[in-house]
Amino acid sequence: MKIPITPQSLSTLLKSARDIMRKDKGLNGDLDRLPLLTWIMFLKFLDDLEIQREGEAKLADDPFKPAIEAPYRWRDWAAQADGITGDELLAFINNEETTRPDGSCGAGLFRYLRTLSGSGGDDRSEVIAAVFQGVDNRMKSGYLLRDIINKIGGIHFTSSDELHTLGALYESMLREMRDAAGDSGEFYTPRPVVRFMVAVSDPRLGETVLDPASGTGGFLVETYNHLAAQVKTVADRTVLQERSLFGCEPKPLPYLLCQMNLLLHGLDAPRIDPGNALRHKLTDIGERERVDVILTNPPFGGEEEKGIQGNFPEDRQTAETALLFLQLIMRKLRRQGGKARAAVVVPNGTLFGDGVCARIKEELLREFNLHTIVRLPNGVFAPYTGIPTNILFFDRSGPTETVWYYEQPLPQGRKNYTKTAPIQFEEFAACMEWWNQREEDERAWKVPADELLNNGCNLDRKNPHGKEDVAHRPPEEIVAGILEKEQRIAGIVGNIQNLLSKRGQ
Repeated sequence: MKIPITPQSLSTLLKSARDIMRKDKGLNGDLDRLPLLTWIMFLKFLDDLEIQREGEAKLADDPFKPAIEAPYRWRDWAAQADGITGDELLAFINNEETTRPDGSCGAGLFRYLRTLSGSGGDDRSEVIAAVFQGVDNRMKSGYLLRDIINKIGGIHFTSSDELHTLGALYESMLREMRDAAGDSGEFYTPRPVVRFMVAVSDPRLGETVLDPASGTGGFLVETYNHLAAQVKTVADRTVLQERSLFGCEPKPLPYLLCQMNLLLHGLDAPRIDPGNALRHKLTDIGERERVDVILTNPPFGGEEEKGIQGNFPEDRQTAETALLFLQLIMRKLRRQGGKARAAVVVPNGTLFGDGVCARIKEELLREFNLHTIVRLPNGVFAPYTGIPTNILFFDRSGPTETVWYYEQPLPQGRKNYTKTAPIQFEEFAACMEWWNQREEDERAWKVPADELLNNGCNLDRKNPHGKEDVAHRPPEEIVAGILEKEQRIAGIVGNIQNLLSKRGQ
């Protein structure tokens, strides 16, 4: 039964599918349900796209090679509402060897998809194989699974209106998944912050854009929308589809969600590397591997293993993930032309850190133009963390002469952000207006680079025009500030101990 193309009917369909999943004993919460719904939609989307492209190839009298062969296409095993179900369906999907819907014996669906390989060029087979490396089916009931498949079968992935609506609904599901994932230490960048970073960085069609820590694809989706508005010709569309957006995400769940997020928003074959972006030796990255724009919120607070740390210069090795990513981003910016630029979310600890951190910042100031630091209000990532955050904006135009600071305020009358009242894009309007006509005011100030270099590269500069109202700060912000100061003290004590130990030798 075809579902009318309306936001309400699609919302009802997805809600119905999630209600069915709640009955299955193999799924536990949205962290299980959303991936299952995603891989089912992924396969339906691919089949709709293949049917469309096969028809176009026939009209043009061109050869067509499908990414997925029969009997593993959606139309072969899922399209008929009264098709295989129950244990037979579970066996077809899960087993290494099984009886296939056409009665023949062969690999199960997931095994087949994981072993797909492409032959260069526009090849979705490689993407499919990478996606399904980290996918499994946790549903215990093949009958409930058939019900969900039938629901998804009502979505038309060839309708632009329906795709647009589904994309919006999918984003709302991603937000719910992020809420659940926050309990596991996964913090995702609020979309208003992403929109602001993309808007002021202003990627242009023809430039290559990278997010080396893609997560579920928020920066890449926003950049795709930004670039899509610049498309005027068929050639422009080819550039957007094939030579513009690149990402990297090693965790199987975010990788799957990122692929689907980009597909739903119009990117036909997302180029997302399923490996750790830090796995390559830094000195091996040459001009061919560099890009024009990097937009990202790399993970912070994590620790990388010794093998990963060994990819970095000896005096820059650290377990702190955020500092390794900052070095990678600096290395990945294209050197030619001087227009390559980056916008990177970092925790406050990066601003005031010394030792390895200070050496990295010295390179940033001497080799790059760190022109702006936007200090985000405390609580932007609430309720998951109270760690204060900043956005570093730098480019390849030459060494830093002056660093501008802009303190993004909380809305008037607000004491903090909450899960139900998060930051809004409109709050960045004043900063965006200031961006191209910079003057010092109660929110903006500048510091000469020499002053920063002569002060241990401490970038943690407070607003000289502002007054800190501690009495009205939320408790979690005060605690975060205390922890920050403790980190500084520990660093100073560590330096003193090193000096004393050297003196005693």
